[in-house]
Amino acid sequence: MSLTIQALTPEVCVAPQLEPAAMAEAAAAGFRSVINNRPDFEGGPDQPTSAQIEAAALDAGLAYCHLPVNGGYQSPEEIEQFKQLLAELPRPILAFCRSGARSTRLFNAATAA
Repeated sequence: MSLTIQALTPEVCVAPQLEPAAMAEAAAAGFRSVINNRPDFEGGPDQPTSAQIEAAALDAGLAYCHLPVNGGYQSPEEIEQFKQLLAELPRPILAFCRSGARSTRLFNAATAA
């Protein structure tokens, strides 16, 4: 497995859906935190749960946060929560969702002037 990531800044990247096994790879790539923006079971029963990914992330020495948001709409409160995570989590940070697009939108909204 290899990570498919897109750098938004030198310290914040996004990715499409990650499997639990990708957590060790993310840690080996130098990431220190992971943010999961995908609701559990959004993609059906085969999608790994936040709990499964969190266990793998913690085993790999990563900080982990689950901030599930809708693919079509991110509320001002969710954007503010993402902004707080960006401020508090150890960097570099890897955020993911189904395709990487909603994590990118959250980042852009959270860092807009």
